[in-house]
Amino acid sequence: MAGNSRIGFVGVGRMGANMARRLKEEGYVIRSVHDRNSKNAESLAQELSCEAVSSPARVADLCDVVLTVVSDDAAMHEIFLETSPNSLLAHAKDRLFINFATVNPEVHVKVEGLVERHGGASLEALMASSINQAREGTLYLMCGGKKSVFEQAHPILHALSRKPLYMGPAGEAAKIKALVNMVMNCNTAALAEGLGLGDALGLNLTMLRKVFGQTGADSRVLETDGEDMENQDHECYFSSAHAAKDSGIALNLARTVGLKLPLAQATFDQYQRLLKAGKGELDKSGVAELVFKGRMK
Repeated sequence: MAGNSRIGFVGVGRMGANMARRLKEEGYVIRSVHDRNSKNAESLAQELSCEAVSSPARVADLCDVVLTVVSDDAAMHEIFLETSPNSLLAHAKDRLFINFATVNPEVHVKVEGLVERHGGASLEALMASSINQAREGTLYLMCGGKKSVFEQAHPILHALSRKPLYMGPAGEAAKIKALVNMVMNCNTAALAEGLGLGDALGLNLTMLRKVFGQTGADSRVLETDGEDMENQDHECYFSSAHAAKDSGIALNLARTVGLKLPLAQATFDQYQRLLKAGKGELDKSGVAELVFKGRMK
């Protein structure tokens, strides 16, 4: 895909906006952006000297390549709704769509079919990274779809990721991403319980984290979330709402093959408690608030 392709974004929250900034720095032409929150789109459009438009259809009309960074199954269905004149499918012919949403795998399979019927190409590109990596172009990307489409999209993917990985047909990357986040969420909930119990026992948590980091209790989330749990600093990089959604996707996949996953279910239940308490916008580290004595009931 040539570097002079006109690029558009649907979904420019913190992740999508940083991806757009990265591509702009890499010399790509950002032509238009759209977001449910029009202020997000307008602010980014002013920053990147592009156009904020009122519908996904207009993004596809103006652009050769459209990157979608939306939140869930419902949002994906909406932007690719076949019966809507405002959807991306209204101008899908000869367009490339790269879809970054963590959703149920069958959604990516369906979107690929819809786009192809309308004369375009679609690729899923699932991120196991955060907003800082989006800005730096170091996203860990797992891609699914036709190999030829992956190769077509590769220059753009490479601008966002050091080494984008091809996982197989549509839906395969989404399955892997669901398992990545399921395990990450379980690790996060387990770390919260370890630190919460340590706190209740009167242990020095800084010391405890150091011990965890040098023993079998070590994990990536200890590095990213441990200090935040101790200090009740839950600035959002990956929200508790998304943690609940993604654990739910993994549990749905388990049900399709007749497996019960009690740890994943318990983790999902904890994040659902946060959502019901109105704390879904806390970072995933916020699950510690349910465990530390005296923080939340």
